[in-house]
Amino acid sequence: MFQNIVHQNTIQNKEAIGEWYNQQIHNLPVPIYSSYDIRDAGYKVTNVDANIYPAGFNNVCAVDQENLPELFKNYLRSHYKSDLKRILLITEEHTQNPYYLDNIETIMRVLHEAGYEVRAAFPSALESNKILESAQGKKIEIWNGAGDSPIWDEFKPDLVISNNDFSNPQEEWGRQIKVPLNPPRELGWYQRKKSRYFKHYNLLVNEFSQLAGLDPFLMRVETEEFSDFDINSEGSRSALADQVNEFLLNLQKSYAERKIEQKPFVFIKNNAGTYGLAVIKVASPQEIKDWGYRSRKKMKAAKGGRDVEAVIIQEGIPSRIQSGVATAEPVIYMVGCELGGGFLRSHAEKDATESLNSPGALYKRLCMSDLLVRPEQCPMENVYGWSAKLGLLAIGREAQEMGVSYKGFVSSSCGEPAP
Repeated sequence: MFQNIVHQNTIQNKEAIGEWYNQQIHNLPVPIYSSYDIRDAGYKVTNVDANIYPAGFNNVCAVDQENLPELFKNYLRSHYKSDLKRILLITEEHTQNPYYLDNIETIMRVLHEAGYEVRAAFPSALESNKILESAQGKKIEIWNGAGDSPIWDEFKPDLVISNNDFSNPQEEWGRQIKVPLNPPRELGWYQRKKSRYFKHYNLLVNEFSQLAGLDPFLMRVETEEFSDFDINSEGSRSALADQVNEFLLNLQKSYAERKIEQKPFVFIKNNAGTYGLAVIKVASPQEIKDWGYRSRKKMKAAKGGRDVEAVIIQEGIPSRIQSGVATAEPVIYMVGCELGGGFLRSHAEKDATESLNSPGALYKRLCMSDLLVRPEQCPMENVYGWSAKLGLLAIGREAQEMGVSYKGFVSSSCGEPAP
């Protein structure tokens, strides 16, 4: 199978690939954490979504969670001043989502175990601190994190880590914050574009494939932007349908050349969004022209009620992975440039061609820590891991193209011992 080819070639060329990866990392700022949704079709494997503000650390394999404090400590010591002691974690304002709070509790616990003082706050004013309870019954104190809050003078954080994806730009808050922020607010979804990310991801796949002696098709995900999207305009929907038609024809030709029997399909996705919102599967251009009220409503607004003004057309990658009888997909977490952990997202009510990032999803064990022992014995994790690593480099190139800087960040090679 193709995965064995990718695995064997990366192992055989690991020195050249490792040198290339380290060189890229040394020249790019990379966020403290990120996550990648991986799809494995049997004929190709690729990541189909990249999140710079991951919200599922509580689902990461328990063995991997034990390694997280050391990974966070190495990242912080390698990229920031050695006297960094206090961290303020800026969260989403999901007071009604106890599972998200499990994620926050996990991040705070890991940072505390890494040796840091940690507090959590909203990027907005609160009359008094909130005590919130996670799904696991853990109590979390949320502080007032507004720019004029006493927390800045009393707690005196050395670094702010954001787990808020800034779908709302929070510009006034950003202007008031003088402490280094990682990931930067400017990489938030208020201006980040999936089309930009996947452009860089596919270019990196080409470079990686040349080093590994692979057909880039094996790890690419074809993606195009449709910028003038107006769900209420018949002309806009018709133009989108025409572009989808051409896209599907090109996919069919590529599949036929490689004797792949899968019928091409695509996902139409909001170009600037997360949480699986404004995503719809399409198998023919006529489906777009026939979108009814429910489909139009689904594609009208994203997180926070923002209008969807641009979308991407993305190659649909069916998943061959199963957890029991449920369709599943790997999700890989990274801490800086290192693989931090993972899990399988599964959904018993979805088939292999559908998006699994929806209500009803369950999370099962998938450990990246196995790769630290004998990577040659873990072909799937190795392949998934490299898709995630290429995704991380794509995020770094995104930031570079956007002119986004990481205040106080010091470059270093991956795996370089912390001082």
